[in-house]
Amino acid sequence: MGSYAMLLQFMLAGVLLASIAAPLRVQPGPDCPDQCGNVSIPFPFGIGKGCYFDASFSISCNQSGVHAQPFYGNIPVRNISLNGEIRLLCLIAYDCYNKSGDSVRRNRPSLTLGQFTISDTQNNFVAIGCDTYATIQGYQGNDRYTTGCMSICDSQKVVDDSCSGVGCCEIPIPKGLENSTLTASSYFQHKNVTEFNSCSYAFVVEKEFTFSPKYLQGFEGETRLPMVVDWAVGDESCELAAQNNSTFLCKGNSTCDGSYNGRGYRCKCVDGYQGNPYLDGCYDIDECNTTTNPDLHKCEKPGYCVNELGNYTCKCPKGYHGDGRKGGKGCIPNQIQLVQIALGVSICSVAVVAGSAWLYMLHKKRKLIKLKEKFFKQNGGLMLQQQLTGRDASSETAKIFTAEELKRATSNYDESMIVGRGGYGTVYKGILESNNMVAIKKSKIVDQSQIEQFINEVVVLSQINHRNVVKLLGCCLEEEVPLLVYEFVANGTLFDHIHDKGRAATMPWGTRLRIAAETAGVLSYLHSAASIPIIHRDVKTTNILLDDNYTAKVSDFGASRLVPVDQTQLSTMVQGTLGYLDPEYLHTNQLTEKSDVYSFGVVLLELLTGRKAIAFDRPEEERSLAKYFLSSLRKDRLFDILETHLVDEENRNQIMEVAKLAMRCLEIKGEERPSMKEVAMELEGLRLTEKHPWVNLESNSEETEYLLDGKPSDRYSYGGSRSNTSSGYDSIQSHVVILPLDNGR
Repeated sequence: MGSYAMLLQFMLAGVLLASIAAPLRVQPGPDCPDQCGNVSIPFPFGIGKGCYFDASFSISCNQSGVHAQPFYGNIPVRNISLNGEIRLLCLIAYDCYNKSGDSVRRNRPSLTLGQFTISDTQNNFVAIGCDTYATIQGYQGNDRYTTGCMSICDSQKVVDDSCSGVGCCEIPIPKGLENSTLTASSYFQHKNVTEFNSCSYAFVVEKEFTFSPKYLQGFEGETRLPMVVDWAVGDESCELAAQNNSTFLCKGNSTCDGSYNGRGYRCKCVDGYQGNPYLDGCYDIDECNTTTNPDLHKCEKPGYCVNELGNYTCKCPKGYHGDGRKGGKGCIPNQIQLVQIALGVSICSVAVVAGSAWLYMLHKKRKLIKLKEKFFKQNGGLMLQQQLTGRDASSETAKIFTAEELKRATSNYDESMIVGRGGYGTVYKGILESNNMVAIKKSKIVDQSQIEQFINEVVVLSQINHRNVVKLLGCCLEEEVPLLVYEFVANGTLFDHIHDKGRAATMPWGTRLRIAAETAGVLSYLHSAASIPIIHRDVKTTNILLDDNYTAKVSDFGASRLVPVDQTQLSTMVQGTLGYLDPEYLHTNQLTEKSDVYSFGVVLLELLTGRKAIAFDRPEEERSLAKYFLSSLRKDRLFDILETHLVDEENRNQIMEVAKLAMRCLEIKGEERPSMKEVAMELEGLRLTEKHPWVNLESNSEETEYLLDGKPSDRYSYGGSRSNTSSGYDSIQSHVVILPLDNGR
C-alpha cells in the first residue's frame, strides 16, 4: 500500500510540473481596452494584467496629460501594427559645451528590448554636428556590436535634406540588435563652431527622417524621435511553433509568416481575409461591397461582382455573355437583345437631337439678348450711364466695339499679344480691320470694387483732352470681362528706357527734361484745367509711355479720382505704389493734388539718377530713392548719385535746378510742396534756357550756391523744411513704410 501511495504522489508531482512548464494560452478578456488615446493596442499587446500575451507585450496607458499616451516600459508609443512593427519615441544622445570648451550637459540613453529587435530595414543611426563623432553599442544575441560615424564642418553652410557627412552623417544598423547605448562626443569641444553648433547629437531614427541645418542649433526640449522596432511572438520558428497547437497563436484563416527569419514567429491573414490573426482569426473581405472596400474587385460593374469566401467572381447578368471583367471581354449583350437596344438608342437619339435643335434655335436669340444685358449690367453699364449723364460730350465720340471685333484684333487674346500686366488688368496689342493698331485693356473681375475701377477709368478719361494723355478710343461691355480700347503707344514705358542700360545711354538730358516737362504739363492740366479736377494717384515711370518721337503719354487712370470743385482733399483708402507713395497721404488717408506732386518728384529723381524708386537689392540706406537722394544732399554728394553720362559743363546748373525742384516736391508736408502748375512752369522755363542759353536765371543764384556749397539757405533746408534744417530728412527717414506689392500697385 505504501508503494502505491508513493507512486501516486510522483504522478501528481509530474502533472503539476508539466502544467507549470507548459506556457499558458493567454487571450484578452472582454474588459481589456484596445485603445489608448488615439493609438490602437492590438493583441498580442495589451493594457493591464491578463490582456497581453506575455510580459514582453505589456503596454501602460498614461492618462495624466491632455491626451492619453501609451508607453512600452518608459518609452512613448506612436503606433503598433499587426505586420510586426511598433514605433517608439526614443531619446537623443547629446554632448554640449560652452564657448570656453567646458562640458555643460551630456546624455547617453540606453534601450533594452528583450526579445524584440531594432529594425535594420526601417532605421538608420544618425549623428549631427560640426565637431562630432558618435557611436552605437549593443548586442546581437551574445555578440557585442559597436560602430559609429563622424561629421566635421567649419560653417553652417550645409545642404538641406542631405545627411551625407557635412553637418550630418548616417549609417545602417545590423539585423537583430536587441539593445543599444548611444554616445555623442566631440573632438575639439566645439570651440571653433560654438556660435552655430555647441552640441553633438546621436540617435536611431526611422529612415523617413530628413536633416535640416536648424538641427545644428539644437532640438527643442526633451525631443524624442520615432524608431521602428520589430516584434514577434514566442521563441520558436513557424515550423516548431505550429507543432504545439495549444500555444500556437495563428488563428482561423491565418498562416505563419515564413518570410520572417528573426527570433519567434509572426502570423498573417491569408489572401482575401482581414483582421487580427492573433485574436479571433481573420474574416472574409467582401470585395463586392464598394462602400467599405472601393475598387477591390475588377468587375466591369458592381452588379456583376459575386463575393466568395476569400475571393470573388465576375458574373454577367441574364441576356449577356462574357467574363464581366474590366479590361477583359466584359459583358456583351446577346445578338437579338443587341439589335433591340441599338434600334431603341437610335430612335431616341434622333428624337433628342431634333428636339434639342428646335429648342436651341428657339431660345438662341433670347439667350444672347439676355446674356448681353447681363454682362452690360455686370460690367457697370448702368453705372457708366449714370456717371456720364449731364456731362459735356467730347468732340470725338468713343466707339462701342463688339466682342467679335476685339477677339479678331487680338487673335482671341493670344499670349503673344500681351504687352503688359497691371494691378487692374492685362493689356493686349490689337490690330483692327482698318489696320489701326490699338491697345486693349482687359480688366480683372474679382469683386464690385474692380467694376468701380473700370468705370472710374472711363469717366476720368472722358474728361481729358490732352496730347500727352493716352487717348481712349472706346470700350466693349458685351463680354464677361469689360474692355477698354486705347491708342497704341509703341515705344514702351519711361521705366524701360531709364533702367535699361542700353536705352538709358541713348536718352540725353535734353530728352529727359522734355519728358519731365510734358508729364508735369499733363498733371498740371489734370489739377487745374480739366472741367473737374483730377488726381492721378499713381504717378510713376511705368505709367508714362513714350511714342516713336519720345513724346510722353500718361496712362493708367484706374486709381484716379475726380475732385469736386468745392473740395481740396478726399478721404480715401490708401492706394499707390511703394516708393512713390506720398507719406502724408499714407498717414492721414487725405488725398490731395500734392500727393501727385510727391510722386512726380520721385519720377524726377529717376530721370536724374537712373535708379529705381525702391530697390531691395541695394544696401538699406539706398533702398528708398527719395530717402537716399535727400541723404546725399545732406552730405553734399549730389553729383555722386546722378547718371554719369548726363552731366556736363553746359547743363550742370540746369540739372541742379531740377534737383532743387525735386527736393521741394518731396517735402513731407503737402502744403509746403509747389503745385503742379508751378512745377510745369519751372520745367518749361528750364527747357527754354536749353533752347536759348542767353536767358538769365540769376534769380535762383542763392539756391544754386546752396547746392554747390552744401550750406542751407534761409529758405530751404536739406529736407526742404522752412523751420528746421533736418526735420524734412528725418521725417522721410522715419516714415519708410513697407506696403504689399500687387503687380506694380
